[in-house]
Formats: sequence, structure tokens, C-alpha cells
Amino acid sequence: MIIIDDYKNRLNRYRQELTNLYEALKIDDVKTKLKQDEALTAQDGFWNDMEKSQKVSQAIKNAKSTISEYESLEKKADDLSALIEFAEDGMLEDVEQDIVSEFPEFEKELEDAKLKTLLSGEYDKNNAILTFHAGAGGTEAQDWVEMLYRMYTRFAQRHDYKVTVLDYLDGDEAGIKSASILIEGMYAYGYLKAENGVHRLVRVSPFDSSGRRHTSFASLEVMPELDDDTQIEIRDEDLKIDTYRSSGAGGQHVNKTESAIRITHLPTGVVVACQNERSQHKNREMAMKMLKSKLVEIKEREHLEKIDDIKGEHMQIGWGSQIRSYVFMPYTLVKDHRTGYESGNINAVMDGDIDGFINAYLLSL
Repeated sequence: MIIIDDYKNRLNRYRQELTNLYEALKIDDVKTKLKQDEALTAQDGFWNDMEKSQKVSQAIKNAKSTISEYESLEKKADDLSALIEFAEDGMLEDVEQDIVSEFPEFEKELEDAKLKTLLSGEYDKNNAILTFHAGAGGTEAQDWVEMLYRMYTRFAQRHDYKVTVLDYLDGDEAGIKSASILIEGMYAYGYLKAENGVHRLVRVSPFDSSGRRHTSFASLEVMPELDDDTQIEIRDEDLKIDTYRSSGAGGQHVNKTESAIRITHLPTGVVVACQNERSQHKNREMAMKMLKSKLVEIKEREHLEKIDDIKGEHMQIGWGSQIRSYVFMPYTLVKDHRTGYESGNINAVMDGDIDGFINAYLLSL
């Protein structure tokens, strides 16, 4: 009975946390807005405006997800409370085992839900644009970019996020020189902003016939995808626009037409590229959205008053600038240098299991 009393006391504490979570998530406001958005979908001509209808539909989906997750937690708390009562009354056999086995899942879901309340930034609910760049080191660094590219793609799949390739430049012999992907899903940017920075790899290189240990670097830039109504002035005369043929992963149209677009923002030196679409016009549209996102992200991060103050980033992709190290040799360890969080299961990490690193970063803010 001692163990049952312990679980009962813990559940009582969690009841208060659920109340706090209800207020933090503003469930009442979310339900009110959901009704308003659902009423909009019933209006004549609503679906004629595809852009507006898609935004409202996404808002409805997000609201339902928030409400469903909270109500699921409440139900699990109620179920655990009932099991505890049965255990106290001796009404069911093996009920204590059920409590012990179900409690950790409830606690994890509650912690995940509480973590979302930390994602209150202006763009945290937005989709995320990830851009990878290889550091010095040729093929070894380019192979490292491909490993990171796969890691974040797997992370997205684990969270049921959609991944779209925007730009992709193959390495000279193997790997990837640079790439950009769009990850779509609720709180994608809020979670992945923790990953912005330089990532360091230590391993015995498969490209070194002598079997020597190598250190490689790659950078990851994370930007929020912005709505078209985000106000930011970008003058045409400040842009240098180049067209080129697509390369790498892209379908049958790759290398057939100069549909890919590269835009350089001359005042800041910021460069973006997109080769995802067959249409040069659509690639330009997406590249402009990427440029806007990049400029706003820098402006927000540096607390600048206006876009004119922005200077392009000159982050060195090398020693002393890494946010995380991935060591395959002489031992296996992934360590985040900002939070001290680490994992010895490097295979799981490279397979997209990076939630622990993200959570530790968000909790440290």
C-alpha cells in the first residue's frame, strides 16, 4: 500500500499541473477560436480563396490537436485515479502493476505538453526552413552534411512532419555540399530553432585508406517560414538574381532547364536558393520567402530596429564555434556544449532521436 500512497500523492500534484497547463495553453480561447474558424468554412465562397482556406484549415487542425492532447491527459489522469481507488479497495488483481506501467507514459506526455508552453515566441508555431552547409574538409565534411540531413529528416518523420526539398547541391565525390529543406508541422520552428549552429563530427573516416581519425564540421541554419502578410521591405535594386540548372535530388526535370533560382541580398550578403519546382516563377517565389525569413530571423535574434542594420552572418564553420559534438571514435557520445546534455546512443541520435537535446535547450532558456 505504500507504493499506492506514493502514486496517489504524485497524481494529486499532477492535477494542479494540469490546471496550470489548461491556463497556459488558453484552452478556452482555443475552443472559441476553433468555433469561429469552423463557422468560416461553412460560408459561401470560402473555398474559392485557396490561400485563405488553407490557413484557416491549418488553424483548425492545430486547435483540434491542442485540445485533443490536453483532453487525453485529463482522461489518463482520471483513469489512473480510478486504478488507484481500485487498488485501495482491493477490487482488482494486479492493479498495482497496471499503475506502475501506465504512470511513466502519463508523466512523459505531461512533460511534453508543459514543454510546448515554453514555445511562446512569435514564430514558434511556424514551419521551419533548414539550410545545411559543409565546412572545410571536402568529401569528409560533405558526407557529414548528408548524415545530418538524414538525421533531421528522420526527426521530422518521427513527429509526423512533412519534409520538402527546396535546394540540393551534391558533393564532389559523395555527400552534400549544401541543401535546404522545408519542415511543415505545428511548432516545427519552435523545436528546431534549438539546432541552429555548427555541428562537429569525430570518427574514423571511411574515405581515408589509412584509417585515421578525422574531425569534420557542418553548419545548420534554422529559419521560420513566414506568412505572406509578414511586413518587411525588400527593394528590387537590392537583389542579385541568378538562374541555373537544378542538380541532385529533384526528379526528371533536373538539369534540363534553368529553373533554379539563387537570390543574393546585396546590402547584407545573405544568399538563398531554391530548385524544388519545375517553374522558375515558383522557385523565385519560394526563394523570396526564404530570404524574407532569413532577414527577419536575424533581425529578431539580434534585436535590430530595422532590416538596414542587418549584416550577413559570417559564422566560422570550425573549431570553437560548435554547439554539439558527435563522437564515433574512440568512444561513442553526443554532447551539447550549451546545455551539457549528452547521449551515448549515437545510432539512435543519428536516426532522429534528438528530442532530449531539444528539450534540454528549451528548458535552459
